[in-house]
Amino acid sequence: MDIGTAKPSREEMARVPHHLIDIVNPDETLSLAVFQQKAKETIAEIHRRGKLPFLVGGTGQYIRAVTEGWSPPEVTPDERLRKVLEALVEEQSPNWLHDRLRILDPEAAEKIDARNVRRTVRALEVILTTGRKFSAQRGQVESSFGLITIGLIRRREELYRRVDERIELMFASGFLNEVKRLLEKGYSPSLPSMSAIGYREAVRVAKAEWSEDQAKAEMRRMTRIFVRRQSNWFKESDAQIRWFHPNQKEEVESYLQGVLIGL
Repeated sequence: MDIGTAKPSREEMARVPHHLIDIVNPDETLSLAVFQQKAKETIAEIHRRGKLPFLVGGTGQYIRAVTEGWSPPEVTPDERLRKVLEALVEEQSPNWLHDRLRILDPEAAEKIDARNVRRTVRALEVILTTGRKFSAQRGQVESSFGLITIGLIRRREELYRRVDERIELMFASGFLNEVKRLLEKGYSPSLPSMSAIGYREAVRVAKAEWSEDQAKAEMRRMTRIFVRRQSNWFKESDAQIRWFHPNQKEEVESYLQGVLIGL
């Protein structure tokens, strides 16, 4: 799943060592707790080499689980309950189940994409098992890291333009062939990984249900929703984040040098 996830190229990984790339197959789930543990182990290994690790990305929940020391709810999976919830998705729709979550825990629903059935089911499983809101069960311990947090920001219209350009580039780079190869290898369209923005739409093209133009239009729409959802995780008003435009490379370097000298 290289093109659809904007995976770093071999040239980029040769310039700077990357970690936690290609660590699961498309039919494997990387839970928040597992990612958190792998990230901590990797950070510790980088520190042992006397280097400074960068935790980079846009998935707020996974990033903050590491930087803020979250303790995910420890609720044993209830397979019978999960099957009931998954059956409701089949009978109704993912949005219907997400609406039930919104009634029980609006804060959790705001953080979870309605298309992410796996996370919606997990949140409801925890709520129905414990009788407490999923959002209220996220434990937190004091972070053991000294953090320097930098955010890169663009004007919304500029970001949308770049999103549109990226979608066109994905298709020009062979995205449809990537998706067809995944289907040929037996990976089901119902897998959580295949519900990511782009993959679900491309599957419909591969099955001759949609045209490329229909898929691109839906990808643009869903990515705009994702952009707005990201802004709930990373707010301009967050005093812990120092914001820069991506073109301000010298300013970023100067800021980092100043902070590091002060440590």
